[in-house]
Amino acid sequence: MTTREQRFVHLAAELADDFAERADEHDRDNTFPFENFERMREAGYLRLTVPEELGGLGADLNDLVAAQERLAMGCPATALVVNMHVSPIGQLASMWRSDPQPRLEQWLRDCAEGKVINAVLSAEPGAPLLRDSRCTAVRVDGGYRVTGKKIFGTGSSVMTHFSSMARFDDPETGPQIIFYRLPAESPGMEVLRTWDTLGMRATQSNDVLFDDVFVPDEAVFHRYPVGTLDGTLLKTVWGWAQPTFAATYLGTALGGVQRLRRQIIEPRGLADQPQVQALMAEITVLTETARATIRDVAQEMARGRLFTELDVQSGMSRAVMAKYVGANNAVAIMEKVMTIAGGAAFYNRSSLARIYRDVRAATIQPYNNLDALDLFGKTSLGLPVAPVNPLPAETVGSRS
Repeated sequence: MTTREQRFVHLAAELADDFAERADEHDRDNTFPFENFERMREAGYLRLTVPEELGGLGADLNDLVAAQERLAMGCPATALVVNMHVSPIGQLASMWRSDPQPRLEQWLRDCAEGKVINAVLSAEPGAPLLRDSRCTAVRVDGGYRVTGKKIFGTGSSVMTHFSSMARFDDPETGPQIIFYRLPAESPGMEVLRTWDTLGMRATQSNDVLFDDVFVPDEAVFHRYPVGTLDGTLLKTVWGWAQPTFAATYLGTALGGVQRLRRQIIEPRGLADQPQVQALMAEITVLTETARATIRDVAQEMARGRLFTELDVQSGMSRAVMAKYVGANNAVAIMEKVMTIAGGAAFYNRSSLARIYRDVRAATIQPYNNLDALDLFGKTSLGLPVAPVNPLPAETVGSRS
């Protein structure tokens, strides 16, 4: 780990140790940890990925995966929610560095000043891969009217702004996906308190209804044909989200390992047992293979390799590999933690029971396991998963 990464990990560790004291309570009560976000605002974590010259801490993707792993060891739900803020802000920061538009610069400065907490409202039933949307956009004067429903609205409890997507049936170019960004108080939006889940309960990722919500033209920041694998999303959304999701879930599992040692192995003197040693060895292998994959993909993304040297589908396959390995290794780690802990971890009052439930979300969050395997298999055989919408030629050579 570099000295730079250690600085961000130290910040994350201080926050994580505080958040860990309340994680069980918020899980039990199915409540959102608002106080954690206030602490992150005070400590500067909410401006982690804003460029330093705009008032942020300047963390890049490599820094972020290291910090998110450590933060998730304290309160996985808090780490997952804030990832929906710091990861998109990092994506926007990379866009600003390659094309310093004044409006985007002001947005990033607002993030640095704590005026913005971003959420990503893109998940829909049956449409997890951002290739289509059941939310419809109708063209009106000055913009669009959007109607539909989003699920898994992570960050909806604390957001000031959000990005989302809808389908617009363009009479000239055919069906398009439009991405847009709006304030959270936009008329026609309603957050439905539907979140009562197996794990990640404190994220309060409630459903969000859009009822004829006006989206001005200037709020639309990207569009592409329905049904396509979009190169710009690889360079921005997927290339950042997949390794940071993976790091967050790996950190979730490592929080379980930390508690296992402190609450079970050390008090009971189990370290001398060969079976425990063998399981801890397997946990170490799973941890280091996941870290290696996540960091390798993050470095490839930072160097631009995923979108300058690889075709879009191959680049997507590499990005998703980080999430697949990190997520599944995290689940496997917690299985071994529960084996060592035994009956003590079966009670809901146990932090290990909560973490075991939290980590199960890892293989559901996009790319889920089935979609990932479909991508890997077809890519390895040279088969297309979908038509490709390539990166614009002027952006292919840019690493930002």
